[in-house]
Amino acid sequence: MKKVLFVAVCAAWLGFACSTSKVKVDELRVELRENPVGVGTAHPRFMWQIESEKSNVNQVAYQIQVAASAQELEKGKNLLWDSGFVNSDTSLFIAYGGSPLQSATEYFWRVRVKTNKGRTAWSETENFATALLDSAAWKAEWIGIAGATNPGEELGDSTSKKGILTRLAARYLRKEFPVKEGVKRAVLYICPGGSAKSYLNGEQITEDVFESMPTHAPATMYYNSYDVTKLLGLGNNTIGVILGNGRFFPMRNPGIRGFGVPRLLAQLEIEYKDGTKELVVTDTTWQATARGPIVANNEFDGEEYNAFNELPGWNKTGYETNYKWMAAQKLPAPGGKLVAQPNENIRIMEEIKPVAIMERPNGNYILDMGQNMVGWLHVKLKGQIKKPITFRFAETLQPDGSLFTANLRSAKATDTYIPAWDAEFEWEPNFTYHGFRYVEISGLSYKPALHVFTGKVIYDKMETTGEFETSNPVINQIYKNAYWGIRGNYRGMPTDCPQRDERLGWLGDRTTGALGESFIFDNALLYKKWLQDIYDSRDAQGRISDVSPRTWTVYGDDVTWPAAYFYVADMLYRQFGDKSGIETHYQAMRKWMHYMQQNCMEDNVIITDRYGDWCMPPESPELIHSKDPSRKTRPEILGTTVYYSLLQMMSQFAQLTGNEADVAEYQALAAKMKESYNKKFFNYETAQYGNNGMKSSGKGLAPVLTPQFGDNTVTGNILSLRLGLVPEGYEGKVFQNIVDKTVGEFDGHVSVGVLGIQHLMRGLTEHGAQDLAYKIATNETYPSWGYMAKKGATTIWELWNGDTGAPNMNSGNHVMLLGDLVIWFYEDLAGIRNDPQSAGFKKIQMEPVFIDGLDYVKASYKSVSGEIKSHWKREDGNIEWKVTIPANTSATVKLAGISGVDFKKDAGASEIKTADGATTMNLCSGEYEMILKK
Repeated sequence: MKKVLFVAVCAAWLGFACSTSKVKVDELRVELRENPVGVGTAHPRFMWQIESEKSNVNQVAYQIQVAASAQELEKGKNLLWDSGFVNSDTSLFIAYGGSPLQSATEYFWRVRVKTNKGRTAWSETENFATALLDSAAWKAEWIGIAGATNPGEELGDSTSKKGILTRLAARYLRKEFPVKEGVKRAVLYICPGGSAKSYLNGEQITEDVFESMPTHAPATMYYNSYDVTKLLGLGNNTIGVILGNGRFFPMRNPGIRGFGVPRLLAQLEIEYKDGTKELVVTDTTWQATARGPIVANNEFDGEEYNAFNELPGWNKTGYETNYKWMAAQKLPAPGGKLVAQPNENIRIMEEIKPVAIMERPNGNYILDMGQNMVGWLHVKLKGQIKKPITFRFAETLQPDGSLFTANLRSAKATDTYIPAWDAEFEWEPNFTYHGFRYVEISGLSYKPALHVFTGKVIYDKMETTGEFETSNPVINQIYKNAYWGIRGNYRGMPTDCPQRDERLGWLGDRTTGALGESFIFDNALLYKKWLQDIYDSRDAQGRISDVSPRTWTVYGDDVTWPAAYFYVADMLYRQFGDKSGIETHYQAMRKWMHYMQQNCMEDNVIITDRYGDWCMPPESPELIHSKDPSRKTRPEILGTTVYYSLLQMMSQFAQLTGNEADVAEYQALAAKMKESYNKKFFNYETAQYGNNGMKSSGKGLAPVLTPQFGDNTVTGNILSLRLGLVPEGYEGKVFQNIVDKTVGEFDGHVSVGVLGIQHLMRGLTEHGAQDLAYKIATNETYPSWGYMAKKGATTIWELWNGDTGAPNMNSGNHVMLLGDLVIWFYEDLAGIRNDPQSAGFKKIQMEPVFIDGLDYVKASYKSVSGEIKSHWKREDGNIEWKVTIPANTSATVKLAGISGVDFKKDAGASEIKTADGATTMNLCSGEYEMILKK
């Protein structure tokens, strides 16, 4: 066993030959996607990881090759790009630098690297295909059916003062076309205004759900690219598309904004081996009908399916149309720029089975899925002709066992199937989804078995990258609830909730939450797309909509919600190493910063705020918002602290994007703000932030807020402390006020809302109160995450008192109150953190907190640089710690309260020092096992 005095020095032996089984290149990606079809840039970026059984492996150079065919690549001939060996340890986001790439073309690539342990073999050959890089390549027309065509349909009235429950049937579109012999490649480029389900010769072309992303359609319309070569046959072929309403047709009008009836733009490009090409495009030669079986579909209200209207064979060649069909109509373009969708679509990511079925006195049945989930129900049932079978969805039950639906507001959340015969049928909806645990089923004449039901869990296709477990069952259940809640609110954008008549991209919910989520899920593409939604949703003055895409238009002139635009861009850079979000949006961010400075700042203090410290625990269980002024944080404190943090962030963004001249401007304003802020709101005698004799001007405050606010709120102090506004020398006193307030007035419980919770757990831990943070994390009494779980929650509630709060705002599946809890799990309890001077975990900072009462923490995280593992457990009065550092990375370690280290397995630790009750060291890549001495 190696003692702490032993120092293993990381060596670099260039030219040492190693077998490819020991060191290899893997996890190849183009624009963060594996073998993508439809890359929308002429300069795609490549990335990879290095896997090795060896320790201390570092890349010193790379070579990328790109060719038009796999054969040319293998032979190394006619290469479009051969980078040659580039001396660099970078393996992330390396831009293509070869001959110009052509539109709608497939390419092949590979990479090899030199390391300090030798040169690897070539990677496996991967491929990617460009999208329609030139907008002129689009020859298709927007088509569909204008207006309502069926009885009872409701398009909505944009002049009405009340929300209207819209209703519209799905559109079925089809086109037959010939295909000659010798097809080389065929790709369908498809842009639905609404949702879609697409077929070629009766076969569904993709497993994607909805086949579209929610956008602000007047600015951006995304299209997908699907390789359909294997689905084509010789002779006549048929393409068929069902168009659902999705987020294009208004779900409520006015209120949830839409852009008109669904419409379709599609272009099938067939390339033959002889070099010729043919196009099949949407135009008025297509046939269309709205008289199919999907007679209504709405993401809030559900889907209605009438089996009498089925169209057998409609999407296959030889189908004879009848009076139901008409020529497709040319419809106006939505107006947005056509852009190749950069992120993955929604998929069915898991299937679960129900755990119980209960008969009700009225003859209906209640199905219990055992988990609050998001998706729909697949059924195999026996129906009676013309007798509708309905499925009503809800998250919870009433005390009498019936569905609790009050929290759904106006959402009907009901699917209906009308049988066309007395027989068994198998069905699931196409264009709706529900947030639910319970389903009430009516219209059956018998009690069905559990096995005939399957819950289809949907969210954006992405890998689960994090695993986390501790010895504390409360924390484990909270983590599980977070896992289900986060993925349940991924719907092409991060939503607030999945069940009621809202389901919107509220920015404030994700300012810090996006970072925590990134440990559990590979969510980079989702959030990169959301940045564009935020950009598209701005107004001419550069104001940021608090909801993006802005199906609700909310320009609140607040700071705390729009801050997500900045924080998410920063997260994508820090966690994933991708600075393109910062580069793309820097000028828009700068414009908004100036707008706020000119319109919402007085005497260097932000004076506007809309939401306050939203959803802090109220003093009475039936309340949504506290009415106690002492619990409320001044809006100027909230706006100024967060704006100050954005100035610091913009200084870094300016340097990253080559706008160094802006740095002085940001720093000068930050200095003025800090001085004015402390002069107005900091009490130097008590070291508290609050009123300090000030009276609110009331400017910019939402009507629900009162001009009276509390002194010394935990939120006011924690924001000031963590965001760097506390005068030098007063940090300890301010922090002590936070602890005293939390322990003395709130008995060691949460006393903050959405803004304070973004910094509470990390703030307590950074300043030495990790035991208090642990108490907050493991509480099972109100208010706490553990209280939710103890009350039966399997996701995270919208309110700390979600079991007693007013029904109009007590969603059982929200994630905004997670704050920085998940970050704290990974960065503090497990000690897995990107070094502040690094990006994409090229350098890792490990400072695990060994909290009394916690016997073990086991965590792993698949970063873009490789999988990082940290597993510690208490053993014979010491701590046994196992660590994995991926190849081409390194880690700095700081272990508070550790007096020495014995290595059982040492991959290359160096510069081990023990001083002031802490041990520090550097770790090269590899696996480590060590005993930490207390």
